[in-house]
Amino acid sequence: MMPFTTILVIVIAVGSVFAGILLLKQSASKFELTDEQQQKIRDREIEQLDRDQKQD
Repeated sequence: MMPFTTILVIVIAVGSVFAGILLLKQSASKFELTDEQQQKIRDREIEQLDRDQKQD
C-alpha cells in the first residue's frame, strides 16, 4: 500500500487540475461580433485562401 504522503500528493495534484479546468470553464465568456467584424473576418479568410492557392 502507498504511504499517506503519496496519496495526499496525488489527491492535491488531481484536485488542482480539476479546479483549474473549472476555473477556465467559469471564466470563459462568449462574445458577440458585429456584422462589420464578421465581414472583416470573412474578407481576411478569402484573402488568405487566395494567397495559399497562389503559393501552390
